[in-house]
Amino acid sequence: MAIVPLNLFVSHNGKSSRQRVTCRYKCGDQCAHPAPNTTDNEYFGDIAQAVSRRTVLRATGVTVLAVGAGAALAACSDDGMPTTASTSSPGPAAPEPPAGMNFAAVAPNSEDAVVVPEGYQQAVVISWGDPVLPDAPPFDVNAQTAAAQRGQFGFNNDFAGLLPIEGTSNHFLLVVNHEYTTETFMHPGYNADAPTREQFDIGVAAHGLSVVEVERTPEGLKPVMGRYNRRITADTPFILTGPAAGTALVKTTADPTGRTVLGTVNNCSGGVTPWGTVLSGEENFNSYFGAAEGAPAPRPVDADRLDRYGIKVEPTERKWETFDPRWDVTKSANEVNRFGYVVELNPWDPSSTPVKHSALGRFKHEAANIYVTDDGTVVAYAGDDERFDYMYKFVSSKKMREGVDPAALAANMTILDEGTLYVAKLTSDTPAGEIDGSGTLPAGGAFNGTGTWIPLLRSGADGQAESLVDGISPEEVAVFTRFAADKAGATKMDRPEDFEANPLTGKVYVALTNNDKRGGDGQPGPDAANPRNDNKSGQILEISDNHAGTDFTWDLLLVCGDPAAADTYFAGFDKTKVSPISCPDNLAFDSHGNLWISTDGNALDSNDGLFAVALDGPNRGLTKQFLTVPLGAETCGPIVTDDLVTVCVQHPGESDDNSIDDPLSRWPEGGNGTARPSVVAVWKDGGNIGV
Repeated sequence: MAIVPLNLFVSHNGKSSRQRVTCRYKCGDQCAHPAPNTTDNEYFGDIAQAVSRRTVLRATGVTVLAVGAGAALAACSDDGMPTTASTSSPGPAAPEPPAGMNFAAVAPNSEDAVVVPEGYQQAVVISWGDPVLPDAPPFDVNAQTAAAQRGQFGFNNDFAGLLPIEGTSNHFLLVVNHEYTTETFMHPGYNADAPTREQFDIGVAAHGLSVVEVERTPEGLKPVMGRYNRRITADTPFILTGPAAGTALVKTTADPTGRTVLGTVNNCSGGVTPWGTVLSGEENFNSYFGAAEGAPAPRPVDADRLDRYGIKVEPTERKWETFDPRWDVTKSANEVNRFGYVVELNPWDPSSTPVKHSALGRFKHEAANIYVTDDGTVVAYAGDDERFDYMYKFVSSKKMREGVDPAALAANMTILDEGTLYVAKLTSDTPAGEIDGSGTLPAGGAFNGTGTWIPLLRSGADGQAESLVDGISPEEVAVFTRFAADKAGATKMDRPEDFEANPLTGKVYVALTNNDKRGGDGQPGPDAANPRNDNKSGQILEISDNHAGTDFTWDLLLVCGDPAAADTYFAGFDKTKVSPISCPDNLAFDSHGNLWISTDGNALDSNDGLFAVALDGPNRGLTKQFLTVPLGAETCGPIVTDDLVTVCVQHPGESDDNSIDDPLSRWPEGGNGTARPSVVAVWKDGGNIGV
């Protein structure tokens, strides 16, 4: 397949390539509205705070890591790396790439295909509408029903986890969440002003999660109708646990106990726990809740709470509120308070009820990912994916139990209900005058600093809790976490998305996707961790954390974008020898300790993709593109093992100028086929990935 190289010299006046239609359905078009965080938390550029580095504790092994989307832009040599471009003169020849990164970088392109390095193979694992349960019919876009969708793979897959099935060679559970539906790319002849009841029911069924047994074969991963296969939807019962459960803030007419929530929506990234369950984050849940045109405004206190979470008292894009009053904020005011949590699923028991953990707080969770200290303390890291919102961690008061027996699993599934929730405040010794919004490195040669985790909420057994923020009750901290973090003085970040801890070093990495409002009129200006105004391409934060404690140090590993531009930084690595990368979204690690990044909405005019970054030694900062996804698509859910990479290809073909009736993409079917979100497996002919 011919790769279409694009011009290396890219204007940073461009915006994210994410289409408006994607924004409308995925996040309620949040970037077109004022940021919900209107607090005046202090800038930290002029605050000096000395915090010593702590010895990083060693992590226990984590089964799987995940997620993302991305792409880049450069004229490339035969190995896919830039042939020109940097504001500095080329240095000496780069060292040999580290193990796991010895592949020819894929050139930026605009193919309607998944493009992988030479010598690698790929195959689709499963696509939207493929049967997951035995009684599900084959996919037929012209005859789709809600009953069929409840047994089929859902829409817009995001996170993926791959869990080995003990005692069965080459068999795994593939656990995938389904972030959102884009009805204009699902239903031929769709009328956005008047969706039908059946289309609403299909949308409900296309959300949630899928559990699918897969078999590793010479042709990739193949779905199996296994006994663990399961569909979770937007009306599957969940148990609400923690300080919010049973309180007046979450009780509804349909659920007067405030403990059983129907469904989960807008599940973005996630993680696999060391005890074998799957976590998933409810992110842009706000876009599902609305009201009829002209509906009466809620009480002032309710309006404040809705505004801080970006909820509008107006018709939504999907108009679910016209079919079920629980999505209408004027008819079921507390229903919205039952979404925005980290959910936990036990994929090994198809009859189990999944859980929503309110002790981890309620905000736009990209994900929650786990690190375990040497003494068994569990630490969960999470980002609130909105412009100028915050980074959080939860430190358990219970220790993880070893073993895979039912008693250990049951105990471990309560770990995220008891502990302390914190929010991050960052500081830096860099003088404020050296952070001018241009991204120019300060005199010290790097963006770095220290930080403190500020406690918000201490949760105990049976939902007992103590607020650690004056004037806010425990249940209010759990349900309206953003207000508590505002009052605590947390640092406003540029869309903190995925957190991942390196299993080899314990360092924690955060994807900060972008923020083109940074430094705008009336908006917060730059600081050392968010050093660019009009930040279109994002950055990667590296944290050396005292995991169970409250202090940390931090560095910016990458300031993303076109390496030819002066405002980009690749940990000091020669920028003539890296792949351009824009809008990092989700993170994963390989067994060699390399960081893998997928990006979402590449601002450099190329398809999104997946990248590997070296973290140590002379290669630190080396960035190479491993694959790109089709037109209009986002790369999500990367899983990187020694001999297999899988990615979720989300929203292929989504474009403001197209629809299912006038498609931009025909991937993966080709011909006259329907563009379908899918999981793709990539492997190397006769060898391991990048070796």
